[in-house]
Amino acid sequence: MKKLSLCTFLFLMICNSGFAECIKGDCINGQGTLIDNGHTYVGGFKDGKVHGQGTLTYPNGEKYIGEYKNGKRHGLGTFTSVIGDTYVGEFKNSMRHGKGTYTYANGDIYVGEYSNSKKNGQGTLTFIDGVSKYVGEFKDGKSHGYGEYMYENGDQYVGEWKNDYRHGQGTYTFKNFKRKIGEWKKGKFVKGETIKGFTPSQIEKIKKIKKISEKDTEKIQKVGE
Repeated sequence: MKKLSLCTFLFLMICNSGFAECIKGDCINGQGTLIDNGHTYVGGFKDGKVHGQGTLTYPNGEKYIGEYKNGKRHGLGTFTSVIGDTYVGEFKNSMRHGKGTYTYANGDIYVGEYSNSKKNGQGTLTFIDGVSKYVGEFKDGKSHGYGEYMYENGDQYVGEWKNDYRHGQGTYTFKNFKRKIGEWKKGKFVKGETIKGFTPSQIEKIKKIKKISEKDTEKIQKVGE
């Protein structure tokens, strides 16, 4: 069996005096299987480093399946964590970098851009209830910049964000159509205009009018056919 210095394999994330053992194939330049301290890697090698397509299984059950470059996760891949989170997308230097989809164990889903393993750029974060959703800009894993947030109760905010807070210019529309338009700081409305909404009975009337309007539109379309 071939014995290889653990320091040459960056995917193990450690460097000590132990040895990794190549139990099958060519772990220098080719396809092989390498094990060490419960880690198992099956895939490509180049110049003694993991390179190309491969699968790394960790002792705790975590797993990465995808592309490697010079000993690091690089390219397209899928990483599944021990708690059940799953990331499918682009990697660079072993970090989530580029476009990807992160599905949390609790059912929340993020689809968008990453940089240095954090949400950075444009993205959509949909929560487990299927209604609550943020669509917009992110910075260092937080809502930051311009974005739209639809709340579970039907309220909606459209405007600027900073560090996960409504911050800057924006409009908050309540489900009864009441609106707060103006400046926000750390999630609180500090300056601007408040426009009254409708009473529950008025909302019901609006819904009925809308339904009638939709039915008339369908009739007109059928006649046109």
